[in-house]
Amino acid sequence: MPVTKNAPKPNKFNPTLALPFELRLKDFEVAMQDIYDFFYDVNCLLTKKGLARLDDMLRPANMSGLLSDMVTASVAKHSRTLVQNGHHNGHPDLIVQGVYSNDAVQAGSEGVEIKTTKKRGGAVDTHGAREQWMCVFVYEIDNTTEPARDRAPMTFTEIYLAQVGLNDFRKNARGALGTRTATLHADGVKKLRQGWVYLDSE
Repeated sequence: MPVTKNAPKPNKFNPTLALPFELRLKDFEVAMQDIYDFFYDVNCLLTKKGLARLDDMLRPANMSGLLSDMVTASVAKHSRTLVQNGHHNGHPDLIVQGVYSNDAVQAGSEGVEIKTTKKRGGAVDTHGAREQWMCVFVYEIDNTTEPARDRAPMTFTEIYLAQVGLNDFRKNARGALGTRTATLHADGVKKLRQGWVYLDSE
């Protein structure tokens, strides 16, 4: 059985949402398709060689990081005003072109931070509470269907985009490695979900 090709569902986008920074729903749709096409091409090559799909090879943290980087790059490619932040580990991931020197800033306010998660509803840990436009892509991976060749492709089920502030976060206890994180609290998550861009979860 060949690898399944995936595609966004046009009727699952929110036509009434006012998007910032001249973003368009089409920017998100094409970015999703770019990533689906990448996984399709790579998985076709891998399975033809008798290897596991990329979805099955990557650890969860690596998959989330890869998807965040790919979403950032693809939205930047199709957006009218946003570019990738040229500062290593700079915030936000996407910044308005021409606002910061050399389109790079360690900590800026003009742009969009990209997050990816498998958690339904978009609640995701961040490195700290900030005033920011936050965009969360929720995805699903089928790692359980047997035989493995019948597994569904990686799928984005939800996308949220909203402006959140310091008071929308709760600070989390330090982890085992002493890393501080912050997560949107209940009202913050509610605010995020009001800015739904794409919704295809059951």
